[in-house]
Amino acid sequence: MMNINFSVTFYKSHMNHIIGYCLFLLSAAAVANEADVVDVKIQCDDECTFYVTVMHRDEGWDHYANRWEVLTPDGAVIATRILAHPHVSEQPFTRSLSHIKIPAGVKKVVVRAYDSVHGDGGKTVEVEIGKNPD
Repeated sequence: MMNINFSVTFYKSHMNHIIGYCLFLLSAAAVANEADVVDVKIQCDDECTFYVTVMHRDEGWDHYANRWEVLTPDGAVIATRILAHPHVSEQPFTRSLSHIKIPAGVKKVVVRAYDSVHGDGGKTVEVEIGKNPD
């Protein structure tokens, strides 16, 4: 009989720790993360227009996706689209930028998003000029 009581007591004390850990993980998942680029469409003639879809758990003015950039593969910034306000209830969201001149010889670009707390660090998308990603 003593063995059963020990097991029940042991189970109850550890179950509280397990529940607490699970709640911690759930709350951490609900906190805003880095801004991710989830889709890019481009239209190019002499200049290009980029339609970039960003996903970020915007929390308001203190933490939101605040810009995206078009970069050469070696990291040189070609263009920047400023995102002027949080998109708390619009996720993911798409914004465009026109009149982007791609430097001669550049066949691919990288699109990267930023947020006001983490800076860059989320998912990027690489796009071949003249082609949309599948």
